[in-house]
Amino acid sequence: MTDHVKIKEAIVDAVAELDEDKVIQLAEQALHEGVMPEELLATVNQGMLIVGRRYEAKEYFIADLIMAGLIFKEVLGLKRMQELFYSKNKKKIGKIVLGTVRGDLHDIGKDIFRGFAETNSFEVIDIGVDVPKETFLKKIQEHKPDILGMSGILTYTVDTMKEVVDALQEAGLRDTVRVIVGGGHLTASTADYIGADGFATDAYEGVKICLQWMKSAHQGEG
Repeated sequence: MTDHVKIKEAIVDAVAELDEDKVIQLAEQALHEGVMPEELLATVNQGMLIVGRRYEAKEYFIADLIMAGLIFKEVLGLKRMQELFYSKNKKKIGKIVLGTVRGDLHDIGKDIFRGFAETNSFEVIDIGVDVPKETFLKKIQEHKPDILGMSGILTYTVDTMKEVVDALQEAGLRDTVRVIVGGGHLTASTADYIGADGFATDAYEGVKICLQWMKSAHQGEG
């Protein structure tokens, strides 16, 4: 147990310092020593949160955020990581349509959310970045997801997210899907304005909300 604590602390530090090679080496070692994929991703995410705070404090820049996102993707793509979570998660607990809204080309938060969601047995239909409301509607009609996830880093995406929820309402689809929005600038009041069922400023917390929704839905069926 102590070894796991030490290696996880080392991973957090390496991510925070954007030391790509060290993160990958430690991640592979952690998996080999029995750290679970979900636990590893949560550990990497702790380092990502430090990167985010350093960015807000102007110690890091957008290129550093992008680097942190690439490190996360590399950890997610490790062969042992893929084998572990895809082999044990055959049965999907729910389906999420996920995209970054129109006017925003950032995919870091979206990709991290997707990684956490997939390791927690969600099927994720990732429809990319700069997605207009018409595409969100089309994909919801096509895939009939349990959850719609919308990401946006830029502050003006609040209005764009609201447009998508309004369009769902007009199309008679709003009651068929739970809506979660993600972005560092979001608050409870902006989520209310958008008409979302939930919001998260951290991808890991966002997936925990989705897991709770699916648990409640399954209990309702029981």
